[in-house]
Amino acid sequence: MQDLKDWHSQHSEAVLKQFEADPERGLSPQQVDRQQAQFGPNAITKHDGDGPLKRFALQFHQPLVYILLSAVVVTLALQEWVDSIVIFAVVLLNAIIGFVQESKAINAINALSGSIKSTATVIRDGVKSTIPAQQLVPGDIVLLQAGDKVTADMRLVKVRDLQVDESALTGESVPVEKNLEVLAKEALLGDRQNMAFSSTLVVYGTGVGVVTETGDNTEIGKISELIATTPTLDTPLTKRIKQFSHLLLYAIVGLAAITLLIGYLHGQPLLDSFMAAVALAVGAIPEGLPAAVTIMLAIGVSRMAKRKAVIRNLPAVETLGSTTIICSDKTGTLTKNEMTVEQIYSGGMLYAVSGNGYDPEGEIQAQMPQSELQSAAIDPSTQPGLYATLRAGALCNDAQLMAPDTQNAQWRISGDPTEAALLVSAHKANMASGSLNAKRVDCIPFQSEYQYMATLDDVDDARIIHMKGSIESILPKCQFMLNEQGACVALDQQAIEQQVERLAAKGLRVLAFASKATSQEQTTLSHDDVAGELVFLGLQAMIDPPRPEAIEAVAACHRAGIRVKMITGDHALTATSIAKQLGIIQPQSAGKTVTGYQLGDLSEHEFSDIASNNDVFARVSPENKLQLVKSLQAEGHVVAMTGDGVNDAPALRRADIGVAMALNGTEVARDASDMMLTDDNFATVRAAVEEGRGVFDNLKKFIVWTLPTNGGEGLVILLAVLLGVSLPLLPVHILWVNMTTAILLGLMLAFEPREKGIMERPPYDPDAPIIDGVLMWRILLVSSLLCITAFGLYELELMWGATEAQARTVAVAMFVVGEAFYLFNCRSLDRSVFSVGMFSNRWIWIGIALMMALQLLFTYQPLMNDWFQSAPISLEAWLRVIACGWLISLIVGVEKHLRGRNKTSQATSDPNTNRVSESV
Repeated sequence: MQDLKDWHSQHSEAVLKQFEADPERGLSPQQVDRQQAQFGPNAITKHDGDGPLKRFALQFHQPLVYILLSAVVVTLALQEWVDSIVIFAVVLLNAIIGFVQESKAINAINALSGSIKSTATVIRDGVKSTIPAQQLVPGDIVLLQAGDKVTADMRLVKVRDLQVDESALTGESVPVEKNLEVLAKEALLGDRQNMAFSSTLVVYGTGVGVVTETGDNTEIGKISELIATTPTLDTPLTKRIKQFSHLLLYAIVGLAAITLLIGYLHGQPLLDSFMAAVALAVGAIPEGLPAAVTIMLAIGVSRMAKRKAVIRNLPAVETLGSTTIICSDKTGTLTKNEMTVEQIYSGGMLYAVSGNGYDPEGEIQAQMPQSELQSAAIDPSTQPGLYATLRAGALCNDAQLMAPDTQNAQWRISGDPTEAALLVSAHKANMASGSLNAKRVDCIPFQSEYQYMATLDDVDDARIIHMKGSIESILPKCQFMLNEQGACVALDQQAIEQQVERLAAKGLRVLAFASKATSQEQTTLSHDDVAGELVFLGLQAMIDPPRPEAIEAVAACHRAGIRVKMITGDHALTATSIAKQLGIIQPQSAGKTVTGYQLGDLSEHEFSDIASNNDVFARVSPENKLQLVKSLQAEGHVVAMTGDGVNDAPALRRADIGVAMALNGTEVARDASDMMLTDDNFATVRAAVEEGRGVFDNLKKFIVWTLPTNGGEGLVILLAVLLGVSLPLLPVHILWVNMTTAILLGLMLAFEPREKGIMERPPYDPDAPIIDGVLMWRILLVSSLLCITAFGLYELELMWGATEAQARTVAVAMFVVGEAFYLFNCRSLDRSVFSVGMFSNRWIWIGIALMMALQLLFTYQPLMNDWFQSAPISLEAWLRVIACGWLISLIVGVEKHLRGRNKTSQATSDPNTNRVSESV
């Protein structure tokens, strides 16, 4: 049994026969038991992944953490309790934060598992009953009606005006009209009108289906498997940190070994040499870096939340700064997911309708038939044909338009989105249904085999038949049409069809309207009553329009060097039209709209070529979306993916940053994402990219600021060992400097305002090293200056009679003060601090004040002197420290100025010279 799989390409009778199912009686109890034994419950398998203990242990699987843990063991063995506690606290804090951030995949799968926990109406053994959806088996006969959630994949065997909302699964913006026709085997998921799929919603009509797939075998089950088997990738920041950590690991181990060897060759006691090696290792490790990065990312999360972007995964903040391609779903993200009438044709005239969505704010303007030019707004009551077309759309209608209230701040609809759009266009002409002085007498509901709806209405003491439907169903029944003056004239079918072609070419969905006067005695309406002699009133053309703010957001992304690609399950013509309006398809672009069908049998090279060179993909499946993201990543791109449906979840999980819609997105999409948009607006993605670049800049500034401290400390230890003198800094001093300055000084860079032109530059190269040549030179320069000044002041203090504790306290103060002065230089990596503004970041001054207060306690508080082996120093010693700190700041400022002037002269002589990389 069940050797046929392409159910949509089989006759319904063949499918029923395959399952030995009777459409009138359903399965027998014995058949149900047999199917349950073979296929199990109608449930999606949960994928729990690693247990919590293993996931927590993996947080320690990092090179720098290994060094820090080794330092903890060594300091414990040497009974350096303060050192051990501080280092271990840093490691533990980062492990806890990382552990809390995990579990996206588990949540996504569990959300899918819960998505079919509902009931189904079935016929079993001739009896209609309602059962839990988990008990459905292949072969069950299921009854569907409006409001039902489809709970398994099924081949339809009966339909009556059945329409199903498949947007969560396929991304199509309007409900799909179902039928029983046998389809081609290669028909795409969104084109299988004879199937109903698990997780979709019946919005209109009734139907009967035979269950073909349950649980993991359903389309939503396949998506679950895709999510479970799709690995997440490291973010650009974690990749760079990992590369940097390995490099740092080798350097630290090598320098520590050299230090130990030099001490041994100088004849120093082995314990002293070992302590010097430990001091160098502790000094070279940026202990504050993991905690500082986490806190800076958290501050970025807070900033983004204010701009309606909620981050679920901390590294995603930085990933936005490196994004090179944004793959966006169409419906609800780039568009409002609200059908809107944009153009009306009536009486030989074309009209443009302004406004977006279900908000009835807008006006109607006359437009030349073959032109895009519009005149001023017109009064529809003065245009008989236009008025009649709008009235027909409002009366031949079962939807409702609901105004904002205390519960909802936006206009809402009840009913079919297409009919709601007709109500809105009527409202824009001040023709609310309540003001039309009309009463419905009878109605022919929309039926898919007829493709029209008709109503019998009393309007202003006249009884009129109104019709709306497809142009193919309405036009053959019309004999006359209204001209510009509202008079009946002979039907000009060619002119009407030309307008339909023109409007359809724009991706607009076109509905035709007609009417016919009848006698007051008629009280019922039949198909014979609308078979002919109707008056053609006009056309209304609608689309789910692009969000106005999304158009600017796409342009801003292009200026920032980010390509925007639309990946949608909707029709190609609609996708193309929206993409042109948004500017995704440029007039000079050679790209085209590619369908999922065209992606089917391509080689890996061909697929990669199409993915790179085209920006609009329509009628795509979840697998296609995932393939596109993978292909772009293989080309070296950092890919952000936006989406709201179940069909988007695998691609959201695979993307470097998955962006889900919080308002109308499915729970599955939200749980598979790294970031959620609380307003479901693509413009917020642009804002988040801007914030991400700002966070990335500030992280780069922090790293360039903090590494000279570690470099300077390591050089001081190495120099002392080479010269055979006592250490100017003890391990506990190094920890004091590293932790306090990182928190009180370095973290203040997290509040640095975004630099001008941040969205006018290209994305950061994801493959660039964490430190480029220019910044490495600056780090070495400042490290050397800190080493020279700290070691020099230490020796001077000893020469002038200070105790070793006092000399070491001066060396510690030199590092603290030197870092404070250097902090101002790091507020911009290529501009003077005066151009940034000395007081534009007040947190810098607050941090310096707190750090100086703490350093005074370190120097003069007796308890601190006991803990850290420090001692009070003189005012003259402080003045020398401050003078050296100012000198370091001056030298770095001059270096930046000379480098900037040299870069400017190069750009002037050669306008094609590339900008020096500032990637981190």
